[in-house]
Amino acid sequence: MARILVIDDSMLTRHMLRQVLERAGYEVLEASDGRVGIQIHRTTPADIVITDILMPEQEGLETIRELQRDCPEVKIIAISGGGQIGDYNFLTIAQRLGARRAFQKPFVLQDMLNAVHEVLQTHD
Repeated sequence: MARILVIDDSMLTRHMLRQVLERAGYEVLEASDGRVGIQIHRTTPADIVITDILMPEQEGLETIRELQRDCPEVKIIAISGGGQIGDYNFLTIAQRLGARRAFQKPFVLQDMLNAVHEVLQTHD
């Protein structure tokens, strides 16, 4: 059974993803920000990390950079409710940093499940 870590400051988003992913047979861990997520991943490594971009304490782009540096085998999916810096969209930046997929909130849950399945099937 694959383990998925959901990092999002929205309890509602974490709960929704947990329910859908667990019903699909995945083990799900949760964190409310990137700092806590990194700590959880170090003690209980996940196969996929789904991370929000805009969060307090440690935001998603920093979290993706740290995961790519310290745990390059982990697969990352980025999610965001919006935002950009100048002409750069946060989700585009997340993919350049190593996220395998990126979703704008709100997203279709079946699309997320499909992405999780596809990302788990990819071999580097």
